[in-house]
Amino acid sequence: MIGQYLITFREVLEAALITAIILAYLTRTGREHLSRYVWYGVYLSVGASIVLGIVIWTVYGTLSKPSKVLFEGVAALIAVGVLTTMIYWMAVKGKHIKKEIENRVGVALNRGVMIAMISLAFLVVFREGLETVLFLTPFLVTDAAATLAGAVLGVISGFVLAFAIFKIGMKIDLQRFFYFTSILLILLAAGLLGYAVHELTEYTVVTGGDPGWLGQSAYVLDISKDSVFHHKGAVGSVFAVMFGYTVSAEWIRVIAHVLYLVIVMPLVIMVYRRPDLIEKLSQTLRRLFRIFSRQKNVDDSDTKRSVQQKRRSKQSV
Repeated sequence: MIGQYLITFREVLEAALITAIILAYLTRTGREHLSRYVWYGVYLSVGASIVLGIVIWTVYGTLSKPSKVLFEGVAALIAVGVLTTMIYWMAVKGKHIKKEIENRVGVALNRGVMIAMISLAFLVVFREGLETVLFLTPFLVTDAAATLAGAVLGVISGFVLAFAIFKIGMKIDLQRFFYFTSILLILLAAGLLGYAVHELTEYTVVTGGDPGWLGQSAYVLDISKDSVFHHKGAVGSVFAVMFGYTVSAEWIRVIAHVLYLVIVMPLVIMVYRRPDLIEKLSQTLRRLFRIFSRQKNVDDSDTKRSVQQKRRSKQSV
């Protein structure tokens, strides 16, 4: 439940903060009467997110056993991809999010008031709702009760904290908050990736495939299913969700888990701690890309010139 709570809490807080920024900007610029359109967009996005969750759950219930295994693996992979993108985006854009949202509101106001405000609020909030649905889907199909409980608590906590920040004036370092929650979410995503690989490996075996040595056990812990420390037990299940803990794992699961942590964790920490290095790296990559593109264009021009010369030679003959 803790992992599901953390995901929902952060997504709801982001959605609430973005909505509050929009509303505050409208009030500051004398357009407070447009706030109702923002709320219309918020209501529509919440409704759309709920409908999407129901559709996914309904579709899952109609699948055969092998298809469910494949569904769980693919859903977990998608969740990891979106979660990683969200973590990195917030690390890079988090400190400028207020300015970015206000610029988008300004652009929207120049295009038409009612539809623009509804559309903007819908898109920015639905993105968080869509991410939440995608993140929670792998957990929902394995433990629906814990997922729903964690989601409800996450929604309540997210709204309470957002209210405290904007209405009561509670002081909180959001950059530090997102930094530490990002670390936790990376640990969660690594475990989720391991779970996805495990399910896809199981699907391969069920359908007659052979994953080879990658599908063999890397380790097996001598812990019974009745123990609270089993990955489905009271204590073990918490570590299973947060850190990908399991009493047995295939080599491919271990490799995927470790590689994700080794690559993503240092990158995100560096974005928060040393953004200057990331900027230098980005500039270097852009420079290399331009050089590569320029060289490719030159090579293409040389190739075209060579082809044209050959055609002329044939025609002259």
